[in-house]
Amino acid sequence: MRLEYFQLIDRIVDLRLADRTIRTEAKVPLESTIFEGHFPGRPLMPGVLLIESMAQTAGWLVIAATRFTRMPFLAAIKEAKLRQFVEPGQALTLTAELIHEGSGYAVTKAKVLADGKPVCDAEITFRVMEFPNAEFRATMEEWAARLEFPMGALADG
Repeated sequence: MRLEYFQLIDRIVDLRLADRTIRTEAKVPLESTIFEGHFPGRPLMPGVLLIESMAQTAGWLVIAATRFTRMPFLAAIKEAKLRQFVEPGQALTLTAELIHEGSGYAVTKAKVLADGKPVCDAEITFRVMEFPNAEFRATMEEWAARLEFPMGALADG
């Protein structure tokens, strides 16, 4: 994770378009200025950033489902549940499933696990639109490469 850049997932591990699922990994950094205030003497990953990490995971699934032709923008979070604390250094596994895509929206269900145990989950809705411009799409393709996005999966799905 690179919290200061809002890059909250490290790698896309598995993408299955036929099943409409994705799995990513992230390791919470041992040190970050965020932990200086959240909380002094008891550093914890903020719940809102855990929700953002689920949204990023689900967002990459939507990008894949649209074959990199459309961009998901966060529209709603429903039934978010934060189940346990996450500390610096913990390794996280994130998953998402695409429930609905169409009419300009995508609905996903996502969750975070640490050591195989549920950390949080939510239903996440996105407004799905064309990329604002070619430069923005190119930047997203660069990020995809850093995350080891499996471009071959786009042809398979």
